[in-house]
Amino acid sequence: MSTKELITDHLDLWTGAVTHKSGTGRGNNGKIELTGIKKLRELILELAVRGKLVEQDPSEEPASVLLDRIAEEKTRLVKEGKIKKPKNLKEVADEEKPFGLPEGWAWARMEAVSEYIQRGKGPKYAESGKVRVISQKCVQWSGLNLSTTRFVDDNSLNGYQDERYIRKNDILWNSTGTGTVGRAIVVKEPQHSTVVDSHVTIVRPLITEPCHILNYISSPSIQKRIEPDHKDSLVSGSTKQVELNSGSVKLLAVPLPPLSEQHRIVEKVDELMALCDRLEQQVGDQLEAHEVLVDTLLDALTRSTDAAESTENWARVAEHFDTLFTTEASIDKLKKTILQLAVMGRLVEQDPGDEPASVLLERIAEEKAQLVKEGKIKKTKKIPDVTEDDFLFELPKDWAWTRFENIVDPKFSISYGVLVPGPEPKNGVPLVRVADLSLSNPSDQPEKSISHEVDKKFAKTRLNGGEILLCVVGSIGKLGVAPNSWKGANIARAICRIMPTKLVSESYILMLLQTEFMQVRFGKDTRTLAQPTLNVGLIRSASTPLPPFEEQKRIVDKVDKLMALCDQLKVRLAKAGETRKHLIETVVEQAVG
Repeated sequence: MSTKELITDHLDLWTGAVTHKSGTGRGNNGKIELTGIKKLRELILELAVRGKLVEQDPSEEPASVLLDRIAEEKTRLVKEGKIKKPKNLKEVADEEKPFGLPEGWAWARMEAVSEYIQRGKGPKYAESGKVRVISQKCVQWSGLNLSTTRFVDDNSLNGYQDERYIRKNDILWNSTGTGTVGRAIVVKEPQHSTVVDSHVTIVRPLITEPCHILNYISSPSIQKRIEPDHKDSLVSGSTKQVELNSGSVKLLAVPLPPLSEQHRIVEKVDELMALCDRLEQQVGDQLEAHEVLVDTLLDALTRSTDAAESTENWARVAEHFDTLFTTEASIDKLKKTILQLAVMGRLVEQDPGDEPASVLLERIAEEKAQLVKEGKIKKTKKIPDVTEDDFLFELPKDWAWTRFENIVDPKFSISYGVLVPGPEPKNGVPLVRVADLSLSNPSDQPEKSISHEVDKKFAKTRLNGGEILLCVVGSIGKLGVAPNSWKGANIARAICRIMPTKLVSESYILMLLQTEFMQVRFGKDTRTLAQPTLNVGLIRSASTPLPPFEEQKRIVDKVDKLMALCDQLKVRLAKAGETRKHLIETVVEQAVG
């Protein structure tokens, strides 16, 4: 199969894989990148360095003769004192050859095809000077970025020999740093008065086409080895601090084609990478258009002014459902829209026979007054009623705007948890932290604990199970529900406990707290100390849309069913993604194999 057929016959695979943001890989331009096109780029490089991208020409001078010419040139440079005499290198052993080569190709050590390989050195820096210093941040897959360079102190320049200055066609290969090690470029333009620091290695090929060497460095064959746990790893150290030393670079086995073929391969790789760029741009434009379409139709739903308009807009969404919700992001937007419509009264029909929310609020107020009268709670300062200025959107008949505090159980006010946990004791009281919060899969028990003495000081936030827990420090708005197994545990200062009144559906309140308008409100109301912090008083005074009790139950039931459908969509999407991934791997294996 030709390379053209390999791309065109499987175009749907390369362009249809799940998209994601990516910061690595040759050709990445910081835009949305398809996983399939990333795989296609890798395949192109792998085919290139294995001699499967362009046809071989038997009449061309074989790589063995090219290696002899390189050796002769090195001898001349040694005699002229321009380079040091190279050490004798062992031939590349069979176990070092990761794949077979075409006729006329040869395996050679990187040092054998280079006149100079050396890591830079740590300079004495200055804010200005005659010589710039390139760090690993400057070496990007997209090219050389000199915007972050600093300068060598002019007084220390005598420590730099001539060969340390970067020349045109030098390969710069990052030698350190998680996320940066392994990145490489070819210097296309002369970089006068420029050196590298100790985090970058210079590889200066001799006679050989430098972009062919770069293609090999960029290929999966080498990039997979820039991992400390790879069986043939080129780096040392841990995943947190890896290092590619000059010894590994010098001894690296490189697949070397005839020189003319090197040029043809590089030209073909550039041509195909440009094609990948065009495919990426085309699909990126399609994705942006898709995102705009999803946003427009979903926004129209939330802007519906009545049930008739809402029904019309729902029909428009339903008509294009299969083409709209084809990504995780679009499904997540659909979920947010469902929640928003639910608390706006646009998701289920109203029943004139339901007890109005205003009557419900009166019953809640009566219950609170009775508790005060019986001495079970203290009388609190009344929060001002919601006025028209506080209305965030128009509510259906028989709904009501109220303050959030009015739907909280008066016996359990919204409260922060433990201020200072102190040393963790053995057999202490479990302490719920932000990391423990989960709406879907909370742990049986929190990991941390506090002493019984500290717990006694914060008895009012001790849990019984079933409470809504809201993060108010750091990850503002993160939610969880305390499982029954947390009974007796306490909560950290970063969490507040919310116990809805029994006269309101707890599931409705939990759903309300997940809506975008509440989450955005919480985010705006935060103040920054050491971390963003949400004051409990702002939660209590938050404007809250309240439906009749029976409608609350219908809303929750409807939301649960729609969320289940969204989750099914995600499962189907994930399965489709896995199928594409396996198909891509099969195509790659067949092409490389």
